[in-house]
Amino acid sequence: MATENPHWGYRRITGELTGLGRPVGASTVWAILKRAGIDPAPQRSGLTWAQFLRSQASGILAMDFFHGDTVLLRRLYCMVVMEISTRRVHLTGVTAHPTGNWAVQQARDLLMAMDERADRFRFLIRDRDAKFTDSFDAVFASHAIQVLLAPVRAPRANAYIERWIGGCRRELLDRTLIVNERHLRTVLAAYETHFNTHRPHRALHQAAPLRPLPNPVDPDGKLIRRDLLGGVIHEYNQVA
Repeated sequence: MATENPHWGYRRITGELTGLGRPVGASTVWAILKRAGIDPAPQRSGLTWAQFLRSQASGILAMDFFHGDTVLLRRLYCMVVMEISTRRVHLTGVTAHPTGNWAVQQARDLLMAMDERADRFRFLIRDRDAKFTDSFDAVFASHAIQVLLAPVRAPRANAYIERWIGGCRRELLDRTLIVNERHLRTVLAAYETHFNTHRPHRALHQAAPLRPLPNPVDPDGKLIRRDLLGGVIHEYNQVA
């Protein structure tokens, strides 16, 4: 009972046993749990952050900024949002001047693009960057989405989006010479499409966020490689 109902204390378990016609003292139940190494209910029922993310994944968005540098050493800033349950990403914008008003507009555009899908989400995880203003949070609050702040200097609290940013750097930005803001938008849009429609994900059993796994095909079929962004990214597809 204690294992299957982690929020039940020893007195609740005593009551359940009594209701089953097996009266036993509360102190006896407490002693049995102690010998079995089972903690009291408050300690057993407290969710860790990782458990919270897994249990609420279908209703969580994660958001962060990252930057890319041009060949002339101009720094450009990008905003990315991930739907945790499906790993689908949304690259909302690129700018050289990431102000609070710009971030608010990106939030509005994101929710407008999601349309009715925005109602599925209950939480947004973000860090404490000053560009995330009260007006920014109010945009999500208008859709009943609660903003959760990650602790200071704790990237693991927003690990999903941090992992995506790291992958984007290794697979794209570290291997591409960015000319200007327009060029960065173009390559990021191509990478977003590749990530959402082709790139396999272990968490999705090797499917892509917007592409389910196909039925088994002829193992002798021909594979063709499609090069994206000058060969920085490769996609393989089977043809008849």
